[in-house]
Amino acid sequence: MQLSVLDQSVISKGKNAGQAFGHTVQLARITEELGFKRFWVAEHHNTNGMAGTSPEILISHIASNTRKIRVGSGGVLLPQYSPYKIAENFKVLESLFPNRIDLGIGRAPGGSPSTRLALTDGMKKSLNEFPRQVKNLQLYLQNHPHPEQGVTAYPLIDTVVDLWMMGVTQRGARLAAECGTAFTYGHFISPDNGIEAAKHYLTHFQPSDQLPVPQMNVCVFVVCAPTQERAEEIALTQDLWLLEVERGTDTRIPSYAEANNRVLTAEEKSIVKKNRKRMIIGTPEKVRDDLLTLSEMYQTDELMIITNIYDFQDKIESYSLIAQVFQ
Repeated sequence: MQLSVLDQSVISKGKNAGQAFGHTVQLARITEELGFKRFWVAEHHNTNGMAGTSPEILISHIASNTRKIRVGSGGVLLPQYSPYKIAENFKVLESLFPNRIDLGIGRAPGGSPSTRLALTDGMKKSLNEFPRQVKNLQLYLQNHPHPEQGVTAYPLIDTVVDLWMMGVTQRGARLAAECGTAFTYGHFISPDNGIEAAKHYLTHFQPSDQLPVPQMNVCVFVVCAPTQERAEEIALTQDLWLLEVERGTDTRIPSYAEANNRVLTAEEKSIVKKNRKRMIIGTPEKVRDDLLTLSEMYQTDELMIITNIYDFQDKIESYSLIAQVFQ
């Protein structure tokens, strides 16, 4: 079993973006020492609680402060940007940190319609162009000139950036299989479609110049603590954070005191219960068993862990306990 990390640089209440980024870098160093395989950062816009708006810059900083862990994006919002410019950004990163850079891309719009228009500078770009953009991006990453435009993405490098497709539907899995890219399924976003999507990807994968055999991982929320009671207590801050994220309101993580004092409505309790399908919460032994079950269900030997709880020290302990139990 290989374990990796997705970190969204979420801001806890009472903290600021600079502290969130500092925690992200510190977590990368710690998980590298614990033996995690890769460390990815996310891209979010127009939200007060998720500081990571520019994964390329954050990747460079993290890679500069670590030695060997793979660093990447989960994922860059390709529909909003130029495949050519993304290729240039990540080829620069790969030239600076050879064989350590992952480029994860997603089809997500990146926020509200107004946010998306701001990202595209007012141009209305169709999400239906995503497959074409992926194929152009592959050309540029492999030092090939575009057949129609005749341009090449520089710098020319000897290594190739690993390209990953993010997905939460069978459509994403199908495109990853057709294009011959690696595939990440976001179980932490939508667990219901995962098994079918993974099966389709593994069954229909078509080898590419970049990837001869299918490569897949699955991302899941995990909260681990010495006791089940403690795990449930700290996971409550993640539960309440998700409630607000889905409402599009305050996306900072509430404190333990705020979480304990919050009285949930019947509707909110139902949402929290449903969201728990996206999570694994418990003691090291329970987390290990549940992760192994998830691995078997998805037929993958790599799981990516995301933990969005209030206290950073509890977050470190969660990753440490998971690493120890798998050793």
